[in-house]
Amino acid sequence: MIIYPAIDLKDGKCVRLYKGDMKLDTVYNDSPPDQAQQWARAGFSWLHIVDLDGAVKGTAMNAESVRAIIDTVDIPVQLGGGIRSMDQIQKWLEGGVSRVILGTVAVEDPALVIEACRYFPGQIAIGIDAREGMVAVQGWVEDSNIKASDLAKRFEDLGVSCLIYTDIERDGTGIGPNIDATIELARSISIPVIASGGVGSLDDLARLTEAEHEGISGVIIGKALYEKKFTPAEALQVVRGVHDNANKDAVGQ
Repeated sequence: MIIYPAIDLKDGKCVRLYKGDMKLDTVYNDSPPDQAQQWARAGFSWLHIVDLDGAVKGTAMNAESVRAIIDTVDIPVQLGGGIRSMDQIQKWLEGGVSRVILGTVAVEDPALVIEACRYFPGQIAIGIDAREGMVAVQGWVEDSNIKASDLAKRFEDLGVSCLIYTDIERDGTGIGPNIDATIELARSISIPVIASGGVGSLDDLARLTEAEHEGISGVIIGKALYEKKFTPAEALQVVRGVHDNANKDAVGQ
């Protein structure tokens, strides 16, 4: 299980939203590169970056901050938010991003996703942001009539590296992730799923890690880390501890 600490960018600052509402943002760091360095020094192996302004506008709005992060840390970065053309995908991947996340365009132009996976195998992720099981687009502002599970199945066997599933109603709340829905989605497809939205305790993290065998390969954590509900070291230890216990059980059988 990989933990992806979140760096959500709005107006060039690190923020967290409440249930995806751009008006309900809390600023946690004025310097995205500084925050990236903190997460890297804490021992995390990946960073999850979202250009929130870009997600709404449909084009990069915090590119300078993203480039500064890439120049600052050595760990891989996955980036989403407003990436909706092959030119943008190519620019970011050639510019140092390890994985590009496609969200709105996966609904509105699935042919682009197919093309991107063909040219950049293993470097394309699909972001599925759902409200009551239905996919939301345009930075979570608009709801579609597509079920999250139906959208996921469209991209089976195309070379998608992973799906990032976010329950919007839980994002930024700390009330716990929608584990049942995440497991249900993971079981329905062969693509690894990264859980997102609502992690607020080490118990949440342990429950997700215990479900790794269902196809949940990672978890994105934001507000809980920023507000020190637990430390990075504690979070990483939970992931390792669950793995260690599973290995011990396997040996004893």
